[in-house]
Amino acid sequence: MRGHDWINSCFPDELIVEIFSRLHSKSTRDACSLVCRRWFRLERRTRTTLRIGATHLFLHRLPSRFSNIRNLYIDERLSIPLHLGKRRPNDEEGDLDSLCLSDAGLSALGEGFPKLHKLGLIWCSNVSSDGLTSLARKCTSLKALDLQGCYVGDQGLAAVGQCCKQLEDLNLRFCEGLTDTGLVELALGVGKSLKSLGVAACAKITDISMEAVGSHCRSLETLSLDSECIHNKGLLAVAQGCPTLKVLKLQCINVTDDALQAVGANCLSLELLALYSFQRFTDKGLRGIGNGCKKLKNLTLIDCYFISDKGLEAIANGCKELTHLEVNGCHNIGTLGLEYIGRSCQYLTELALLYCHRIGDVSLLEVGKGCKFLQVLHLVDCSSIGDDAMCSIANGCRNLKKLHIRRCYKIGNKGLIAVGKHCKSLTDLSIRFCDRVGDGALTAIAEGCSLHYLNVSGCHQIGDAGVIAIARGCPQLCYLDVSVLQNLGDMAMAELGEHCTLLKEIVLSHCRQITDVGLTHLVKSCTLLESCQMVYCSGITSAGVATVVSSCPNMKKVLVEKWKVSQRTKRRAGSVIACLCVDL
Repeated sequence: MRGHDWINSCFPDELIVEIFSRLHSKSTRDACSLVCRRWFRLERRTRTTLRIGATHLFLHRLPSRFSNIRNLYIDERLSIPLHLGKRRPNDEEGDLDSLCLSDAGLSALGEGFPKLHKLGLIWCSNVSSDGLTSLARKCTSLKALDLQGCYVGDQGLAAVGQCCKQLEDLNLRFCEGLTDTGLVELALGVGKSLKSLGVAACAKITDISMEAVGSHCRSLETLSLDSECIHNKGLLAVAQGCPTLKVLKLQCINVTDDALQAVGANCLSLELLALYSFQRFTDKGLRGIGNGCKKLKNLTLIDCYFISDKGLEAIANGCKELTHLEVNGCHNIGTLGLEYIGRSCQYLTELALLYCHRIGDVSLLEVGKGCKFLQVLHLVDCSSIGDDAMCSIANGCRNLKKLHIRRCYKIGNKGLIAVGKHCKSLTDLSIRFCDRVGDGALTAIAEGCSLHYLNVSGCHQIGDAGVIAIARGCPQLCYLDVSVLQNLGDMAMAELGEHCTLLKEIVLSHCRQITDVGLTHLVKSCTLLESCQMVYCSGITSAGVATVVSSCPNMKKVLVEKWKVSQRTKRRAGSVIACLCVDL
């Protein structure tokens, strides 16, 4: 019979739920839920993860609508729906607080979702120890808890330690109400199960807590510390008591080489080490890591001013399995240090050099020769790196997939032409504010690579010819940033509209030669566009803005001067433009 609903007539709820559970794309599941009320109800039953803003007004409805939730993330930073957040003129300031998650709301969540495995309470400032205690007693299967920005106290954390014996992951960033008492109690309670701990900006947590972690959390694998109150004593206790540690991130200005040497001597399974803003670390500490942590794969050094080439030499000689290296603002590391890495770390797949003015071409010549598996390269403000280095990378690292360069003024067409010739797997290219890169470089890239992402912001020598070549050679392009290109005009927009029909995001800001005519050609076929930024484009008028909005049904974000948005455009696409246009 024409129009008969055979699926709903023949399929029981259990079968439809099973079908929905096999749909892994959120957009697909959302689309299915809109077919009819039955599918809407059943699709909710298959959801195991939910992310919401912190408002208690509908919390009591969640358990009945989403009965199988195991992972719940509540973030008070997320915007509250307008119809919930509006206040009447006579409302008092306290009324907005009533929209935030409270202890009562947290207790209700515990009753409604007793089988929760993961809970995130991000910046839920009204939650206290009372609410956390109530929740801990009801959600005893909790495995992961994120309390970032919550002003909970020791009593609540102690309750978690007493009740949630399966807890594996705990984040305590910006929990200013905690002291050593709470964290010690937690370590005593869940020490056997805890595998990951993050502590940052908790001024009352000291070495005493770290000693408790070292004594009781023998299975700890991940530790992230950002504190001025933790010294060598605390980290030494962790190093000696947590031999299975695999990930260590430190931003503790009072920790010295002695602690890092202890890590190298005891944590032989360490795979990731990140050191941020260390004024007191030297090559001695990195030698300890190189001598002991033979499994190290990922090393990040940010603003470590006293680490030099000798430190990197120790890592290169000892950590042959290194795959990721980031050196950021370490001014004593130069060309020689990176040469050691290039010669010894053949499995390197990702390299990031930021603000490394002493690292020159020779270092990347060695990387090009020795690191054949390199896939990702970031270069930011490396004033001594030029075309010879890029040619070496292109010749030797032919698996390169992602190349991001910013303000490296010695890199020009020659280096990028070599990349286009040899790096056929390149899909993500960003060349920002590189004055020597012009149309010839983009032409070579278009001939050799199938880009999905391209950013050439601020490369003043690039004009229509280069972007036209990209349009014709890279039809898979999804993202394009051509902002601050003074020589780019409507011809390039027409070619993009004709060939790059998969384009979803485009940034045209400060392109003064692009006009409404170019925009019309662009959006004629690029109907998948979701984001368009065109601030300070003097050739674009309100008519051009209206054309973009009316031609792109998937548009989610338009950034443009407020005076260019007509009343008709506001009525037509208020949700897209109203909150995103700027008064300039």
